[in-house]
Parts: sequence; structure tokens; C-alpha cells
Amino acid sequence: MSQVEAVAPKFKLTLSRDVTDVAYRLLAVAIICVVLSIASDAFLTANNLLNVLRQASLVFFMASGLTLVILTGKIDLSIGATVGLSACVAATVIKSTGSPWLGAGAAIGIGAIVGLGNGLMVTKLRIPSFIATYGMLWVVQGATYYYMSGQSVYGFPAGFRALGSGYLLGIPIPVYLMVAFLIIGYFFTKRTTWGQQIYATGANTVAARLSGIPVNSRLNLVFILSGAMAGLASLIYLARLNSAEGDIGETLTLPTIAAVVIGGTSLFGGVGSLFGTFIGGLILTLILNGMNLVNMNANWQPLVTGVIVLLAVWLDMKTRSKTDG
Repeated sequence: MSQVEAVAPKFKLTLSRDVTDVAYRLLAVAIICVVLSIASDAFLTANNLLNVLRQASLVFFMASGLTLVILTGKIDLSIGATVGLSACVAATVIKSTGSPWLGAGAAIGIGAIVGLGNGLMVTKLRIPSFIATYGMLWVVQGATYYYMSGQSVYGFPAGFRALGSGYLLGIPIPVYLMVAFLIIGYFFTKRTTWGQQIYATGANTVAARLSGIPVNSRLNLVFILSGAMAGLASLIYLARLNSAEGDIGETLTLPTIAAVVIGGTSLFGGVGSLFGTFIGGLILTLILNGMNLVNMNANWQPLVTGVIVLLAVWLDMKTRSKTDG
């Protein structure tokens, strides 16, 4: 029996559910766009739509790695802190060396190291991912504050800043990067053995291990990728803000988790897709953008986001219970 045959029926079922979920969420995007176009004349302007795509791209970069983690039935709560540390290290490297490439390598490397630490705590120390990554959040956040010592770093080369705020043929550069990584992510998750093993691990960890899948190696892999993608996201975030300080990533974790959940990836593992996460990030960005356009009090925005996440989790649980039944 091959590595994925033991979980093949459920794996095929998750693929079918992925397609259905994405279709429903695309319909939701269409409905939201119609409502917002009626509510505000500014919504359908080119500048606003491009800004929505730019914001959604940043969410996608953070959420794509997290999607892989959640597909295995685990969670990574250190995403925002990893973005913060990676951005601060990248900022100081760029300022001290003048090389954006060295800064990029430092950011992605820091992210991957944090991800590896998360993975080893889960696979070697057997610490539940929620506790392991929550602890890592505080460790990384504390390291970031110590590293920055209350200072800020700002003023980067124009070429680097274009990564977050530049345009090519009228389209924001982060959008091109998002599309490229979305395509790469699709082939990795759907067309490679490693991708199928990630789904199989989340669908049934015991069956996956018994069928020969190196579960621990795949868990380490998804945590490393999650950290590396947080490092990549930090570069885009840094390039757009043109400054870095200790608290740069504090507010990013919950929106990232929200995008994954809204996109249809099951917190129980085995169900979801990167394209669904993109749609989830787009839905979240559209809703926040719409609230800004209609001048809704900013204090209501976290409440609305929380309600949407709760609804998404509830729908996931209802769908799962029907599938298992």
C-alpha cells in the first residue's frame, strides 16, 4: 500500500470539499463587492481596488505558510512576532550593509529558524502546537524588543521600497509576487508527494504514520515554511512602511488566522487550500476596506472580524459533523 492510499478516500473527499468551499467564497466576494459598490462610490475606483489587492497580498504571504500548518491539524500563533523580528533584523542589516539582498536573506532565515524551533517543540518535545507557538510568540517578541532597545530604523533604498509600494504596469508589485507564490503553492500542495502527505497527515495522523509517511518530518517542514513565509511577508511590510520598530508585527497574528479560517481551511486538519486562503484574505480585506469607506468606527472592526471568524469556525464544524456522519 502506498503512503497516501490509506487515507485516499478522505483525501479525495477533501479535494471535492475544497472546490465547493472556494465556489461559495467566490460568491461571497461577489456579494460583498456589490454591497460595497452600492454603499460607497469610492469602492470601485481603481486606486481603492488596487489598494485592496495590495493589502490582501500581505495577508496572503503570512497566511499561506500558516495554511500548511493548519492543514496538518496544528496551529502557529507566533506568526506576527516572527514578522516583527524578521523585519527588525532585515532593517538593521539593510541599513548597515546597504544590501537589500542580505536583508532579505536575514529575514527569511530568521523566520525559518523560528519555524524550525516551533516544529521541534511539537515533534521532539511533544508540546501541543498551541502551547509551543504561544510560548514562542512571547520569546520572539521579547527578543525583538531587546534587539531594538526602543529604537526605530527607517529610510531604505528606493529599489527595496518598491517591493512594498512600487508598481509594474499599473499593478502593485506585491500582487505579482502573490500570484507567483499562489501558483507555486498550488503545485506544491496539489501536485507533489510532499503536498499530498501534508493533507494526509491532517486527515488522519495515525493512518498516515502507519502507511509510511514521515509525519514528524512533514510537521517540521510546514512549520519551517510558515516561518519563512512570515519572513518574506516582513520584507513586504517593511518596504511599505519604510520603518521598523519593536512592535511592528504585534497586530498581525489574528487577521492572519482569520484569513485562513475564512478561506475554508479546517482547524481540524486535512481540509483547505491556498487559493481558499487567498479568497479568505480577500474577503477580510474587503470587509475592513468597506468599513473604512463608510466611516465605521474603528473600534467596531475587531468585533466584526471576530464574528466572521466564529461563523466560519461554526460552519466548518457543522460541515465536518455532516461529513463524518
